[in-house]
This record gives sequence, C-alpha cells and structure tokens, in this order.
Amino acid sequence: MNGTFSVAGEHPPRTGMTISTVSGLRGPAEVTFFSLGAGTDISAEAYPVPRLYVGAGGRTDFSLGNKGNMAHMAVCEGELLTAPADVLCGMASEGGSVYTEIVPGKEFTMNQAVKPGEVLKLADLVPYEDGSIVNLDVASGETMKFVVMAFDEGTGLAPHSAPGDALVFALEGKGVIGYEGKEYPIRAGENFRFAKGGMHSVKADGRFKMALLLMLEQ
Repeated sequence: MNGTFSVAGEHPPRTGMTISTVSGLRGPAEVTFFSLGAGTDISAEAYPVPRLYVGAGGRTDFSLGNKGNMAHMAVCEGELLTAPADVLCGMASEGGSVYTEIVPGKEFTMNQAVKPGEVLKLADLVPYEDGSIVNLDVASGETMKFVVMAFDEGTGLAPHSAPGDALVFALEGKGVIGYEGKEYPIRAGENFRFAKGGMHSVKADGRFKMALLLMLEQ
C-alpha cells in the first residue's frame, strides 16, 4: 500500500460479521486488523503470549480476566489495551468497531507507564517539548518495537531507511511523511506503511503525535 490510508476505512464493519485480515507486515510478530459488525462478538479465549490492541474506529468492549472475575473496558480510536498471557480476553461491539491486534510472539518489555489490563490513550503517553521530538518505547523485544512520538512544530526526522516493515498510527495533529521521494500529508486517525529498506522522513505540520510499529526480522 502506497500513501496514507485508514485502518478503519479499509476494513469497515459488516453487519452481522466479524472479519480478521492479516496486515501483510513481514516479520515474526503477527499484526491483524479486526472489524466487528454491530451486535457481534468474539468469545473469550486465553493465549500463551500477551497481545496488544489498538483501537481504530468505533468502540470495542473487551472482557478480560478469569472465569467469575472478568473486568470490562472499552477501547476506542487511538487507545491501547494490553491483554496479559494466559488470561481470558473477549471482544464485542454494539455499534461496530475496528482495531489492530499485535502479537509479539516472543518475550518483550512493556514501559512501566503501561499497565496490562488498563486502557490508555496513546497520545497522552508523551508530552510536547519546545523545539524537540519526544520518543517513548511502549513495547520492545526481539520481534518488534512499538513507539509513541511527539513532534514540536518545526521538528522532524531526516530521511532514513527502515530496518523492517513498519506501520504509522497518526494520533494527534498533522504531519508530512516523505517516502521514496514523495510527500504524503497525514492527520490523526490515518496510517502509513513503510516497507523494509524504504527511505522515509517525518516532519510536523504544527504539533504532531504518532505511534510507530516496527517489525524486527530475525
């Protein structure tokens, strides 16, 4: 995919259906786009590794915990939920929703600001600093890195190549992605995909926040 796009726009909910689509990002970690039609659900299941869920559109109601002790929480656009390993996790949506599921596949480290089982707004994890770019690793390991960045007005990243496939989540404000000699405006709620080795740059159009999921091939 070349240019900005929206995970929610590319994978709209279908009435009465739940749909999962493999992202195509190459690497040991697994990234899947899910859309839940209005009134649909996915039964609670437990998995041997933790999973990250990033809201893309609508409201997804998660049930998380063990039998008889389930917590309920909602994940909306730009929000993150981490489901611990070996804990039941189910999803449902009353009005239809879209989210991205990230399965690292191997052990990884979570930032202490991110608590498993709690919903947080990704843009709130990093502040703006005058004349600076603020970078916070949300999760990192052998297979992937998930980072949140805040760009003050006038700041940006010089052209460089990606060591693996990557997916940008624009969280707040506007920016411009340079990719393979072309420029692509991007705003909150939109996404951009880089291929491994693709030359790219980022500059803020005003103040801008984004998350970056980087696949690390082994």
